[in-house]
Amino acid sequence: MKTVIMAGGFGTRLRPLSCSLPKPMVHMANKPMMEHIIDLLRGYGLVDIVALVYFQPEEIKSYFGDGSKFGVRIEYVQAHEDYGTAGSVKNAEHLLKERFLIISGDVLTDLDLKSGLDFHIKNKASATMVLTRMENPLSYGVVITKEDGRISRFLEKPTWGEVFSDTVNTGIYILEPEVLKDIPYHEEFDFSKNLFPHMLEKNQKLYGFISPNYWRDIGNLEEYYQAHQDILEGKVKIEIEGNLLHRESANIWVGKNVKVGEKVEFKGTVIIGNDTCIGSGSFIYNSIIGKNVQIGEEVNLDRSVIWRDSAIGKRSILTEAIVANHAKIEDEVVLFENSIISENCHIGKGAKIKANVKVWPGKEVEEGSILSSSLVWGERWNRELFTDAKVVGIGNLELTPEFAVKLGAAFGAVVGKGGVVVTSRDAGNASRMIHRALICGLLSVGVNVHDLRTLPIPVVRYELKFGREQGGIHVRRSPLDERQIDIVFFDGDGQDLPTFKTKSVERLFFREDFRRAAPEETGQLDFPQRVIESYREDFLKAIDKDVIKKANFKMVLDYSNGGACEIFPSIIGSLECDVISLNAYLDPKKLYRTDEKFEQSIQQLSSIVKSLNADVGFLFDPGAEKLSVVDERGEFIGSDLLLLIVTSLFLRCTQAKKIAVPVVASMGVEEIAQEYGVKVIRVRNDHLAMMNALSDLGVDFVGGTRGGFIFPGFQLGADAMFDVAKILELLAKNGRSLGSLRKESDKLFMVRQSVPCSWGKKGQVMRELLKYTENLNRQLIDGVRVIEDDSWILVTPDRRKATFHIHAEAKNPAKAEALLKEYAQKVEEWQVEKELGIQI
Repeated sequence: MKTVIMAGGFGTRLRPLSCSLPKPMVHMANKPMMEHIIDLLRGYGLVDIVALVYFQPEEIKSYFGDGSKFGVRIEYVQAHEDYGTAGSVKNAEHLLKERFLIISGDVLTDLDLKSGLDFHIKNKASATMVLTRMENPLSYGVVITKEDGRISRFLEKPTWGEVFSDTVNTGIYILEPEVLKDIPYHEEFDFSKNLFPHMLEKNQKLYGFISPNYWRDIGNLEEYYQAHQDILEGKVKIEIEGNLLHRESANIWVGKNVKVGEKVEFKGTVIIGNDTCIGSGSFIYNSIIGKNVQIGEEVNLDRSVIWRDSAIGKRSILTEAIVANHAKIEDEVVLFENSIISENCHIGKGAKIKANVKVWPGKEVEEGSILSSSLVWGERWNRELFTDAKVVGIGNLELTPEFAVKLGAAFGAVVGKGGVVVTSRDAGNASRMIHRALICGLLSVGVNVHDLRTLPIPVVRYELKFGREQGGIHVRRSPLDERQIDIVFFDGDGQDLPTFKTKSVERLFFREDFRRAAPEETGQLDFPQRVIESYREDFLKAIDKDVIKKANFKMVLDYSNGGACEIFPSIIGSLECDVISLNAYLDPKKLYRTDEKFEQSIQQLSSIVKSLNADVGFLFDPGAEKLSVVDERGEFIGSDLLLLIVTSLFLRCTQAKKIAVPVVASMGVEEIAQEYGVKVIRVRNDHLAMMNALSDLGVDFVGGTRGGFIFPGFQLGADAMFDVAKILELLAKNGRSLGSLRKESDKLFMVRQSVPCSWGKKGQVMRELLKYTENLNRQLIDGVRVIEDDSWILVTPDRRKATFHIHAEAKNPAKAEALLKEYAQKVEEWQVEKELGIQI
């Protein structure tokens, strides 16, 4: 007699454990689930097996082969489309010429198959469904039988109002071959939905055998976990590899070559696979440990499941957790209830994975992190939510509405009940969704919201500077990655949210330690009026309108389909400039530009400037914070060169004492400033440091290296719209063109390179870098900047990626390239030396 094993399941509801495996190959007590089914069949002499495969069939075939290693004979039938349960069996009709059994390859059971077969034969049934009793039958097909076992009614996944029995279909069937004639070939056809209702209608011999034995459908992660506990509690009889050792308070199944340290305490039932090591002082209770697992000292495993080839660091605590193959858990990690660590994941030292959180395959959780939401597609999860004043993640995967509600509530708790937060967003649908979720979180803790809708970041900063609100949020599609969403936070004065406040938000977010408002205290949502009018009025007061009007500039302006198009046309129109506008409408599909599309935009801008003999061309970024510029000859001015030109223009006609630029800025800034006796202050390469320089250090101008500038008198932060007006004003006052200034400033050569470096080795590299440069003229502002007479080199670790960035500048390209090569090699060497040091 042959047995058909249904082995085509995707295992969607078992993800992330089944991301790279078909469902029958998911481990259950150190074996694939399908192997337990084969053990059961072999025990009843059912050794002729037909395996129906569909999803990732090679995984099943390579493991089981022809079945000889498992004491059975296996033939495979592969479907190329999903034909349903009955349709799949129809594909194997040529192998099923006599009575046969059907069983799923992804259930856990010890059913008495002989009794079921005897029942089938005794009743001369055409088909027998093996049934069992369930406390909650809602997820299964409910079956009602007569006293003689004949089925009288069948309901597939009923509601409680339709539950007339607690007897359910196990998906195990005994069929006579003639039944297959009623199943169409290569059509979707199910046993429970189609065949059995058809047999009832035709009054064919359809019987139900009710088994008292254990049966559990491993349909989801909860069932998967509970099945393991049932194994350990002896509720189901399966073949377990290893020798059974009886101790005073534990039964231990021990595989070959297992090493156990001193004072290890076992309790309940524990299964340990071959070649596993358990460190001294550990406590193991009702847990399953796979083959070749390394467990450190003083580890606490409480009702947990560890797959093969994984490592658990010292003093880690795992409670009702699941860890898949090849995962590395560092020291002092805590995995809370129902947390899942998928294959090839790395969990850093001291990290905490909160209850019900799933970390998907290949992900890294940084040392000391607290992960309270599932990590699905992103590379890693840092210990910090914030990078500078931003929270960044993949829209609707990492930054979900649920995440945003919680983040909004945490920020609202920092602001305080009764406070006011101003919000805005770009025009994208994902940004709108996250924006609304953040507002819900703010309102839920009693914070009022002033929503500016699609107005850009500079308007948010402007609105905040009057002190009417205590904080701000802007949501946008990331300019760096089209999949990502940026949530930008502002303090009550319009500056980027400072670090001490981002830390407060993080603590509240991870601890969920914030009080929700009572219904009558829920915040109020308002839409302020006249914000644009106020912005326009103050904008025009802060510039010399007359000098710009007299210059009669002709310009090309590309709005990049961003929020500036709602504000700036009326401003630039009042300055009597001849303007040709491009992309001056909101378009959520064009908010992200690849490097290639940016080049195309610059080429288009350049072409139009030349063909119209315009004085200048400007390109806004969609958020209206950064500016790209083309001179009157249509030549693009890179951001480093633009900084030098704007600095020169500003100092020519402004009585300044000191200016600030990021540490990565060209040394040409000092050369220009020296001509006018102006001091240059270098600051960290981030926007908050630039704003702090204006507000705290009393500088007269802040120049950025990414196309953003902060001029005093209007904004505390970068505003590309104001930058356009100021550049026009400075050009008019100096009577110079950008092209002529370009020739004077373009004398230096800057080169850049990124060098990969794992997170764990960044500290080592920085330590070696400090030693290497300790006797050199250097600045330790943001990374290490080494200064020579005619050159400099800057080495900085990336805040979000496993990378170092190296910038070098010199008066001749050979010197710049040589510096870059020297330090890039050093960063690579220092990583290798670290590895060799460990091996020695």
